[in-house]
Amino acid sequence: MAPPSEMARPSEALVIGVDFGTLSGRAVVVRVSDGAELGSAVHPYTHGVVDRHLPGRSDRSLPPDWALQVPGDYVDVLKTAVPAALRAAGADPANVIGLATDFTACTVLPTTEDGTPLSELPEFAGRPHAYVKLWKHHAAQPQADRVTELASKRGEPWLRRFGGLISSEWEFAKALQVLEEDPEIWAATRHWVEAADWIVWRMTGRYVRNACTAGYKGQFVDGSYPSEAYFRELNPEFADFTTTRLDAPIGQLGDAVGTLTEEAAAWTGLHTGVVVAVGNVDAHVSAPAAQAVAPGQLVAIMGTSTCHVMSSDELREVPGMCGVVDGGIVPGLWGYEAGQSGVGDIFGWYVENCVPASYKERGEDLHQVLSELCADQPVGAHGLIALDWHSGNRSPLVDHELSGVIIGQTLATRPEDGYRALMEATAFGTRLIIETFRDSGVPVEELIVTGGLQKNPVLMQIYADVTRMPLAVLDSEQGPALGSALHAAVAAGAYPDIRAAAASMGRVVRGAWTPNEANADRYDALYAEYLTLVDYFGRHGNDVMRRLRKIRREALR
Repeated sequence: MAPPSEMARPSEALVIGVDFGTLSGRAVVVRVSDGAELGSAVHPYTHGVVDRHLPGRSDRSLPPDWALQVPGDYVDVLKTAVPAALRAAGADPANVIGLATDFTACTVLPTTEDGTPLSELPEFAGRPHAYVKLWKHHAAQPQADRVTELASKRGEPWLRRFGGLISSEWEFAKALQVLEEDPEIWAATRHWVEAADWIVWRMTGRYVRNACTAGYKGQFVDGSYPSEAYFRELNPEFADFTTTRLDAPIGQLGDAVGTLTEEAAAWTGLHTGVVVAVGNVDAHVSAPAAQAVAPGQLVAIMGTSTCHVMSSDELREVPGMCGVVDGGIVPGLWGYEAGQSGVGDIFGWYVENCVPASYKERGEDLHQVLSELCADQPVGAHGLIALDWHSGNRSPLVDHELSGVIIGQTLATRPEDGYRALMEATAFGTRLIIETFRDSGVPVEELIVTGGLQKNPVLMQIYADVTRMPLAVLDSEQGPALGSALHAAVAAGAYPDIRAAAASMGRVVRGAWTPNEANADRYDALYAEYLTLVDYFGRHGNDVMRRLRKIRREALR
């Protein structure tokens, strides 16, 4: 394959980043020389999030806390969004030198030896465990509890790298759920594959596990997985999990896996010389896009959920974090991850279910309507305090049996009051994560926001006030896709490393939002009440939320 300089002149060289989100995939065409975004396109998944019943199978309803997807929807993004982005950019496909992807995580699926998803086999099309398990599939919480409890009992040293708790969103718990609930599907599973790696496999014909998801979601620590003895004690049939179903080479971020196959080139409208980078996670690729490649720069990627990522030269044990991985974001630094399982999802639920028809008759975007109605409220005027746990708590409690709370409602409470209380609750959750890092000896010196929610000015001001930090914002509406494009440029040889690519192609606006000190003082009082609720419902043995989950499951069963 010719080097990029021979494939296209530097001023013309282009890369493509493809971001596979929760509801859709988006592609962006980016100029290598300066990071200019020339064109983009979005393709909504045909099947969206499968959480009620299997596609075309109304007789196969799903239990609570399930969230599946259809792998063919991801291929459709390549077939639709990539060519559309090229057309929007007016780009010559011959000038594209690299392509990289990112995914929500942990989103994982069972496949055959050649990578065929089990859900695409006729004999398994009606079996829920044959499908992709989306990141927000939380039905494996009992397995996650056992994964954590056994690791703690055995004194497994790797557990400390994950804040002492393993999430139901990650690889081990989801795989163990398949083994124990559908052994036939497990027996047919040759590879337990992160979707981030599966899509690269489909494009290149090579299966390489990316270091990011292997480290954060698969507990690949210091070059190895947990021991076979540990998995055997968890379940004897699980003993060979890593040696038989996770056996694949580990690729470092920004490395090249290969080039497009003829089939993938036909899907995308590109040529077979396009270099494809190792897969990555949507949150982690966003950090270089925001030029956050130095210690202490915390990036909050705010969408349906929020993922907080940061690099540091300090290795510390931080309670409830989602992992710390050497080079997990930037080579040579420890990459930390934390997060909130629900943010935009919570706002969406509220608008869909808790707003009367009189508000909907305005014919406007209800998120905008509610934001404008509550924008000028004095802090605390609504008399409410909420917990942002409608999708469980990712950090620092790592417990997806927890649920949402709004306290203080009266007959005078209005829809905009509840909406603002939920916005504030998510800001309190971010502040708690920041304070947990700081209390553990990991400095947080800058807060950078990206994702779709950064467009809400009321929400951004609340975050600045609650955290008492100025907010910088990623100057792009396609943060993860732009971050993937940076990695594509590195994989294609246009830049020596991700730091160099970030300096030339990344974009950030600092001081976009600054704290209002008077509001910040009043939020301190509300935050103290938030912490009281966190302790009462999440830390000190009041398991009413777990009991309610159990009662609900029994009723639905």
